[in-house]
Parts: sequence; C-alpha cells; structure tokens
Amino acid sequence: MAQFVVRNIEDGVKSRIQRRARRNGRSMEEEVREILRAAASEKDESVAGLGTKIANLIKGTGLTFDAPELRGHVLKPPSFEE
Repeated sequence: MAQFVVRNIEDGVKSRIQRRARRNGRSMEEEVREILRAAASEKDESVAGLGTKIANLIKGTGLTFDAPELRGHVLKPPSFEE
C-alpha cells in the first residue's frame, strides 16, 4: 500500500478531522483514509457550456424554436451613450 505525508495542515483542520473521527468511531488516520476514498470515488462532472445547460432545461417541455449557432461571432457590448 502507498503512503504519503501531508505537512503544514492548519490546526483547525486537524481538530475538525479529530472530532469527525471520534464521531465516526475511527482513528484519525482511518478517518483521513475514508475522506480520501470518498474524494477519489467521486465521478468527474463534465463541464457543460451555457447553451448545453439551457438546452437541457427545456428538453422535453415541448418548446420548439430555431436557435442559431453563435459560436465564433464577436459580441459587442451595448452602448448606453446618447
């Protein structure tokens, strides 16, 4: 099994991990292993663009409209001068 050392952990972080370990009936070392296991088992979330997020919101609602692709177009900020 692999090992590694983490230095310069803030005192408050160490205290919270110790309290968490006591709450879960584990040693601090086992608690850290469990935290690492949980973090390593999280699925990577794909980063979707705004258009994809909007399309997913309206998917299945019955709304249909043509939304032209704007990729590559230069957007100019509005001018509020008279």
